Amino acid sequence: MYKPLSRLMIKTIITHIDFLNEQIELLDKEVSLRVSSCHEDIERDSIPGVATRTAEQILAEIGPDVTSQFPSANHLCSWAGLVPGHNESAGKRKTSRVKKGNKYLKAALVESAHSIRGSKNYLGALYRRTAAKKGKMRAAIAVAHAILRIAYYLLSRKEIYVDLGEDYFDKQRQVSIVRHSVRRLENLGYSVTISESEAS
Repeated sequence: MYKPLSRLMIKTIITHIDFLNEQIELLDKEVSLRVSSCHEDIERDSIPGVATRTAEQILAEIGPDVTSQFPSANHLCSWAGLVPGHNESAGKRKTSRVKKGNKYLKAALVESAHSIRGSKNYLGALYRRTAAKKGKMRAAIAVAHAILRIAYYLLSRKEIYVDLGEDYFDKQRQVSIVRHSVRRLENLGYSVTISESEAS
């Protein structure tokens, strides 16, 4: 059996949780009301890992008319603190920390980035590729940066997100290998014609 003090503490905690849930519901309604004019932009934001609440937070932080506030996606990412700092000495680039920026937007995007690390899409592939080379935290920053750039273009161009695919980097690598090989052969004096082999 619980002692009277334990029962009182449990009751107090449950009451506080109920209060917090009521406040969250109240704030959710207020946010929905305030972003009702941006409903199309929220629906358009179909980026993997970006749920409705994150989309609302992006709009709340950057505003509905993104191009009037930020002339380019690079400006937006810099303002959000999702670009690496500049640490160069004697012509050599050194390890540097990410710049400070809008901590609320940055935290939301980094959380979204971590949520899609196993996804079979372009952003998931970007996370895994970066994490293998630079670690999970840098991978999250890289994906958060990509998400914000994508959001900028979707909002400014009024377009729908189209995924590049999980195999995007493999295809890019293949194209790079072919281009490099052709260039080397041409430098040796050969004339090269590329054609895909027929599937057997």
